[in-house]
Amino acid sequence: MPDYSIPVPRYWRRIGEYYRLEASRCLKCGKVYYPPRARCSCGSTSLEKISLLDGNFILREFTVLHSVPVDFEKQKPIIHGIVENVNMNIRLITQISDVLDISKLHKDIPVEPIFRVVKRDGNIGIICYGTKFRPKSIEGV
Repeated sequence: MPDYSIPVPRYWRRIGEYYRLEASRCLKCGKVYYPPRARCSCGSTSLEKISLLDGNFILREFTVLHSVPVDFEKQKPIIHGIVENVNMNIRLITQISDVLDISKLHKDIPVEPIFRVVKRDGNIGIICYGTKFRPKSIEGV
């Protein structure tokens, strides 16, 4: 039985960032920040919320983790990558999912955002979801 006396995790307060890839864009200089922030490096506090889900994404770099923390044992090997939204010129560090043959994965392939389980907390039963990325052309990858 879950312990309901535990406060809502920080993870749930960031649902917009994790589920919808919400970022902030400075109205003064146009710089985009993910995760969103309240002040731009130019000093402006006039920022708008935007979604990074729209746009073309390219896998720029990746690495395969064979030794993972206990919470991620069922997902191994885990592929982490740097994905670039070429429309907004911003890069994200994210998990690459749905790859059947890692040897066929390579840099500069188009990827798309997908909604997946990130981890499960076995002690109190919380399932954390978030956005991961997968190759657009799954054939052979």
